[in-house]
Amino acid sequence: MSTAPAIDPALLLSAYAQGLFPMADGADDPSVHWVEPRIRAILPLDGFHLSRSLKKALVADRFRVTTDRAFADMVALCAEEAADRPSTWINGIIRASYAALFARGHAHSVEVWDGDALVGGLYGVTLGRAFFGESMVSRRRDASKIALAHLVARLRLGGWRLLDCQFITPHLASLGAVEITQRAYLQRLYSALGAGEGDGAADGDGADAAPPSPPFVVGDWSALDTAGAAFVAAAGAARATGSPPGKLIAQLLTNTS
Repeated sequence: MSTAPAIDPALLLSAYAQGLFPMADGADDPSVHWVEPRIRAILPLDGFHLSRSLKKALVADRFRVTTDRAFADMVALCAEEAADRPSTWINGIIRASYAALFARGHAHSVEVWDGDALVGGLYGVTLGRAFFGESMVSRRRDASKIALAHLVARLRLGGWRLLDCQFITPHLASLGAVEITQRAYLQRLYSALGAGEGDGAADGDGADAAPPSPPFVVGDWSALDTAGAAFVAAAGAARATGSPPGKLIAQLLTNTS
């Protein structure tokens, strides 16, 4: 277990509120640097691409999906080297910093299980009605896609306005992620942190303003769990997995795509 110092949580959240986030150059890097991409990837919450095959996998409930049950294990899995990811930017400082945010309710994980094995998922930071995806991983086919589908459904139902993906990848693009300028990103971010109801996409010169000050309007992380319990009760069926039903996730994404 790393004994690296954590970034002060208030400083870290302040950076996110201004459009910055930390990264390391490698797992053994003794420091981090701040990143502010000029081109930013986001996934519009009404634009998730639910393919026929992914919908089928969701409805079949091939995996058990949980949230915040194994945050440290999820970060560790994301940090593991793999054939498709021979290096990592997650060092000891990153691990300690996000563990501190998790303890304060400002970081969440979505875990995908095959039996008792953690086979995929993601983790990220939440501030106001913005969710900042930090890393995702898959050790079984469709595991990361299912985690992202659950996340998008959870954010939509809970009133979030922004899902930040940081950098575009072909995998994220296939699921609906798009690139926007940093200026457009800040407009959306400030809207998600403020009291407005829109996504900030057409808020004029909002990026020139100072970031909104806390306290921020926050989303309801547990709204999907409540809806899942009601869905199961209405169906008159017991559910052993504890996951929000995949059929519900598919319906939520189909209704908003």
